[in-house]
Amino acid sequence: MMADARFEDGAETALTLRAEGPEDLAVLSALVQDAVLAATDILWDRRARTLSLLLNRFRWEDRAAAEAAGRPYERVRALLVAADVGGVSSQGFDRHDKDLILSVLSLAWEAGADGAGRLVLTLAGDGAIAAEAECLDVTLKDVTRPYRAPSGHLPRHPD
Repeated sequence: MMADARFEDGAETALTLRAEGPEDLAVLSALVQDAVLAATDILWDRRARTLSLLLNRFRWEDRAAAEAAGRPYERVRALLVAADVGGVSSQGFDRHDKDLILSVLSLAWEAGADGAGRLVLTLAGDGAIAAEAECLDVTLKDVTRPYRAPSGHLPRHPD
């Protein structure tokens, strides 16, 4: 029986990254591509003005090392948190479906006036989540140790 991977195995530490500009957000978008989450793992806290998503993130940054070592690909639980959020909307999925699993395709920032704008999370299957925010302030933080990706395969997208 193979044990789950450990951060020490890859001589890496858990990621903690913050995006405050479009270039930063492009890095986070690449890292959360193909992350999966339950619809119930999305929380908008009106009082704290945060939108939080608990993701099962594919470790794209470990792909080459896993292939070179002949070991399984990894995923890690991570929190994606957008700050200063005044409103959240969604389309293309039922947020109340307790069995629904979503897959993240990308993150984008649609700039508005005076630094405000909209963070758009595009999901597989034509779904999306939009967060109206006073500024671009998004944090990605790994919160568990990496584990073997259940599928054992690199995520693929239909042509």
